[in-house]
Amino acid sequence: MSLGPVMIDVEGTTLSNAEREMLLHPLVGGVILFSRNYHSVAQVTALISEIHALRSPRLLIAVDHEGGRVQRFREGFTRLPAARRFGEIYDQDKRRARQLAEQAGWVMASELRAVGVDFSFAPVLDLDRGISQVIGDRAFHASPYAVADLALAYIHGMQRAGMATTGKHFPGHGAVEADSHHAIPEDHRPLVDIMAEDIHPFERLIDNGLAGIMPAHVSYPLVAPEPAGFSPLWLNRVLRHELRFQGVIFSDDLNMEGASVAGGPVQRAEAALAAGCDVILMCNNREGAKAILAGLELEPDPVLHARLARLHGRHPLTMDELHGMPAWQQAVAALTELERPPLVLES
Repeated sequence: MSLGPVMIDVEGTTLSNAEREMLLHPLVGGVILFSRNYHSVAQVTALISEIHALRSPRLLIAVDHEGGRVQRFREGFTRLPAARRFGEIYDQDKRRARQLAEQAGWVMASELRAVGVDFSFAPVLDLDRGISQVIGDRAFHASPYAVADLALAYIHGMQRAGMATTGKHFPGHGAVEADSHHAIPEDHRPLVDIMAEDIHPFERLIDNGLAGIMPAHVSYPLVAPEPAGFSPLWLNRVLRHELRFQGVIFSDDLNMEGASVAGGPVQRAEAALAAGCDVILMCNNREGAKAILAGLELEPDPVLHARLARLHGRHPLTMDELHGMPAWQQAVAALTELERPPLVLES
């Protein structure tokens, strides 16, 4: 059975019979996990192993595990700094910031690979313009060149751990205040400004092996009428043809308010796929996921299957093996130090 274009979630720390049946649907290609799916390293390893055992080739397992505010697994995993912390260091010492970003990417990916996660939706390539409520310190920096530099180091760490990399949120979410989880943001800048600034990190990482990209649920009305994730102009003309991206395009969660412009669940899925998305995500809406699986009419796509197969994680270590490595110990010590408040000496 080939991998399909739909990624869904599950409700708890174990699979129900109904969820097993859903995951066997030929349109399903992967599962995204959330904090509610995590209790312990042993539990999540067992859950992922059960999901992987359902089908061959195995379903992809993904998670949002960036660090800072967005880190789904906590207890038993290294607490990772928010991306902005590396940007702050970059302004003082570029070499050290790149080294720390590479270590963070490696630790994040190595620990997730140890429990069976194939990839994290990371890194964030948005610019920290001090505007976006939802991006904020998830972005490395305000400068597109600094973001590209730090993100490149970060993905080198992920790749060293055997994990594919996914940049988000194309073409850039940092210039809008509204949160696309709850609103339909609009960015009124012209194409030339977006291409000159926000696109730079995506372009540089595409040239360095970026395997996946997630577009934003943001509308750029001076460029195209639809939000980027539903826009053939953004996904086909800009991303595929001008930037020559050959990897997987993931929709952002179609259950978000920013996707409501496309209609109901099936209409959203159809519009995203027609615009150029390879995989659509429907999260936290079981009835919506069921409607998509029942309503989408698609033939198996060998090109899509080949793209998705490249996202399977490689050469994982166990947590015990990882914890015994001097490189892991040194990296965790360096990252943990970033989370400590500065020492204040009494005069």
